[in-house]
Amino acid sequence: MGSGYVGTTTALVLAEFGWNVTGLDTDDRKVESLRQGTLPFYEDGLEVLLQKHLQSGNIRFTVDKENALKSHDVIFICVGTPARQDGSADLRNIKQVAKDIGRHMNRYQLIVNKSTVPVGTQERISEWIRAAQPSPYPFDVVSNPEFLREGRALTDALHPDRMIIGADNDHAAKLLQALYYSFDCPILITTPRTAELIKYASNAFLATKISFINEIAELCDKLDVNVNEVARGIGLDPRIGLPFLQAGIGYGGSCFPKDISALLRTAYEQDVGLTLVEQVASVNRSKHLHLLDKVRDRLGSFENKKVAVLGLAFKPDTDDIREAPAIRIIRRLLDERACVSVHDPAAKLPPDLTHSAAAAVQWETPQQALLDADAAILCTEWKNYRLIDWDRIKLGMNQPNIFDGRNMLDARKMTSMGFYYQGIGYR
Repeated sequence: MGSGYVGTTTALVLAEFGWNVTGLDTDDRKVESLRQGTLPFYEDGLEVLLQKHLQSGNIRFTVDKENALKSHDVIFICVGTPARQDGSADLRNIKQVAKDIGRHMNRYQLIVNKSTVPVGTQERISEWIRAAQPSPYPFDVVSNPEFLREGRALTDALHPDRMIIGADNDHAAKLLQALYYSFDCPILITTPRTAELIKYASNAFLATKISFINEIAELCDKLDVNVNEVARGIGLDPRIGLPFLQAGIGYGGSCFPKDISALLRTAYEQDVGLTLVEQVASVNRSKHLHLLDKVRDRLGSFENKKVAVLGLAFKPDTDDIREAPAIRIIRRLLDERACVSVHDPAAKLPPDLTHSAAAAVQWETPQQALLDADAAILCTEWKNYRLIDWDRIKLGMNQPNIFDGRNMLDARKMTSMGFYYQGIGYR
């Protein structure tokens, strides 16, 4: 239930392992796109798998709730849980699908929740299903959080590093284990509440590493120290590890920002102070401003200056711009009367940034975006940005200023070409 990023990936991986799968969604256009073999989002490798299993017959997509829910033994809930204004998770989609399940249930079914939800939601799902049942059929609800990285979803789904199964009883846990028999990874069987908290705690810890190295990067700028070397030096300690120690302009996407907000809201409701997590979120909200200060210092002001922004997506290999630092940077540049040109290989500017009086312009190539620019800001570390002929680009720029928000370019090389180059804690 839910044929978005998580639902479609989950469905296709189950199809790859030989199960007969139906993707259910209420969006007619999305379902029709999937039926035609086209993903409604960008995720490398997934469209090939979609076309393969449409042809094999292992997967189909529908908007017919009743037939889909009545004809399957296992139902996965994969719908969105966006953040409310107060930071809490909006469970309206979860409640609606729970009611739909209860309304159409005609035998025992295993309900597997993969949506990221606050602790205690598994119990609420059970209550919502039970309340909607015309007849009292037995069922189990299991919490089975996903740990997919956008841009690497297929690899993560086919080769998970662990599987968390939160179940109330052995029968339900064993049923889900049987479904996952093809996976070769550690499986932790725990309570639903524990499984729900594991998801939030995992994302909060990863976000903490990101905000930590971004704080250190600001100090590196002051001390003339290379943050990349600092990160490597501390990351080689196996107790710390190298992943998520890449300094930059902050995290974004569909998971970390909303999940940390929901975790903080849960803690607030339980009268528990998560001071460290609060600071993680605070640091992340301000990191893009640190880079903009560097650009402003170099240009004097942004008014009537042309600034090229390379990369919109919050990370490479995805088209997801939710909470992307690049979008915050573009808004601030436009507020300060800059002329903004943009490029991204997959992501598109949101309508409010293209149809307003002060609008950004998106170009087909990075070369077009960089022409006559007074400064370039790299916001997403797409591989093709490393392959640009920067010598030729310099000739077409008004001022050869490069501000690397992801430390993806070689500082010495860029400087030797005649660029003014600044990264994050790195120059």
